[in-house]
Amino acid sequence: QLIARYRRGVENFEKRVFWLTGEQVDRAFLPEAGVGRWSVRVLLGHLADAEIANTHRIRRAVAEDGPVFALWDENAFIDSGVYGVSANAGGQGQGTATPPANALSVGGFVAVVHTLRQFMTEFLRTLTSEQWERRSMHPERGEQTVRRLVAANIWHLEHHARFLKQKVDL
Repeated sequence: QLIARYRRGVENFEKRVFWLTGEQVDRAFLPEAGVGRWSVRVLLGHLADAEIANTHRIRRAVAEDGPVFALWDENAFIDSGVYGVSANAGGQGQGTATPPANALSVGGFVAVVHTLRQFMTEFLRTLTSEQWERRSMHPERGEQTVRRLVAANIWHLEHHARFLKQKVDL
């Protein structure tokens, strides 16, 4: 059941995200909206980067004896403009009619998550009971089993997918 839920991945994403205009994709949100402040583009970029980081952590936990993970600063990724826009692109809830020339495709972000989830689903199906219980160390969360890492990755994507749907609904 854990693997099936993990595999769902991008199936949790609101499909209408692909039909949003540049303005809608880059619209930032005020805190009062209750949907998080990030634009759809930034949110999907964050999910792609988180998927890359979490895939690496899971595989390290299976392959290495007690790996210690480094933290990554999600806000630095956003603030640096690696998604082609900043967290507050367009200001307080205002977007632009066309995305900036350096804006990365939301389809590319979704493709990263989809591809890694498919790849990892096959990998996870090969794990033995012992491998699911292999341990690693997270600097903030402490000791983590492979099972816990997978469950946390599932929760992370589903959590943000709820915000994504709310953003698209607005």
